[in-house]
Amino acid sequence: MAQVVLENIYKSYAARKGERSDASVAIEPLVSPVDETGLIAGLPSSATTAVSVLRRINLTVQDGEFMVLVGPSGCGKSTLLRLIAGLEQLTGGNIWVGDALVNDLPPKQRDIAMVFQSYALYPHMTVYNNLAFGLRRTQSGIRIKSSQKLPGWVENMAVAATRSLPKNLRYSSQRERAVDQRVRTVAQMLQIDPLLQRLPKQLSGGQKQRVALGRAMARNPQVFLMDEPLSNLDAKLRAETRAQIVKLQRQLGTTTIYVTHDQTEAMTMGDRIAVMNAGQIQQLATPLELYNRPANRFVAEFIGSPPMNFLTMQVKSDRLLAHSHFHLSLSPAWASVLQQYTGRSLLLGIRPEHLNLGDANEQHLPVQVELVEALGNETYLSTTFEQSLAKTDLDLLPGMLHARIEPDQTVRVGDALWLSIQMDKVHLFDPETGMALRAQV
Repeated sequence: MAQVVLENIYKSYAARKGERSDASVAIEPLVSPVDETGLIAGLPSSATTAVSVLRRINLTVQDGEFMVLVGPSGCGKSTLLRLIAGLEQLTGGNIWVGDALVNDLPPKQRDIAMVFQSYALYPHMTVYNNLAFGLRRTQSGIRIKSSQKLPGWVENMAVAATRSLPKNLRYSSQRERAVDQRVRTVAQMLQIDPLLQRLPKQLSGGQKQRVALGRAMARNPQVFLMDEPLSNLDAKLRAETRAQIVKLQRQLGTTTIYVTHDQTEAMTMGDRIAVMNAGQIQQLATPLELYNRPANRFVAEFIGSPPMNFLTMQVKSDRLLAHSHFHLSLSPAWASVLQQYTGRSLLLGIRPEHLNLGDANEQHLPVQVELVEALGNETYLSTTFEQSLAKTDLDLLPGMLHARIEPDQTVRVGDALWLSIQMDKVHLFDPETGMALRAQV
């Protein structure tokens, strides 16, 4: 087990013909903006004209921590994982695994195990041999007593020569006995011991994924890397396997870095989550902190399903926000923040679960129901502002206004409703930078 430290990681590729070198530009600013001039000066000259994939990645994964990297497709999360594994070459920065700087080490010397989205099982090998494959070629994950009668190379030849013979005629070296013990221990932990003699083609998707996990676990590495391992599974099996991975990680205590684009996986599995976009970390925090205190509009919109609603508001005073359809009076805690925006506009963010059915009131939102999604335990509404009201530039941003209500509240498409906002749950964002504004507590 080991701590993983990423120091000022950069990754870029040579720009192809017709491709702009500045193609990868962050949509949102960094949580803590810094001057990049001095940092780029230390990079190879080719990096400044190439397409930037990762920029200024600084991340420390504590020993035994379950860290999740989450973000939209193309944000650089899988590339970062491959850099840690040694499958990609760094453009700039340092990667530490424990006390070792691994920048120039090949993958096999980093003591890291990786689980891929595609399972990557050997189709001609049984489950047993898939689990044993890495152990037979490395010294990691198994313990061998020093008092062996024959040289290692002689035992290896004897094992290989007799492997196809009946079990009672095979030569079993001390190393092979240790491999066998380790394989069966891991198989029992993953509940795949009845499958050891099957081929991958005889396994279900969930079973294949457990074999892939077992192959990584068998080596007992310092760090697990998992690149969207559940994306090929159906919803029910994904939930079951998700819980199993978390349970195993806590049991083993191995440092784990998990990549996903599924926010449900991120929120339920990670001790901490790093939200990435356009090659940069937008926010690093615990799941609930990300949900309740997003650092910028991108994080607020990405975390949560349905996503947060955004409305453009005009600041009339240090407590009053106005919209063409309603106005809000905020608590005194917002006064010092809103003073700087008086006469200007800002973004109001409110999550669907913080909108409730209310009565006709100038502080409530008059909407018309466009879509009703009844899930049994809850109901989602997609609404728009009533068409009868005049529209201005201070209107709803493109898209629907989403609300989540109790399942016993009957609503039909076309109904006119008033939605009230839970005032202690509002979020405010600067419309230019996208950064979150905080009330003074």
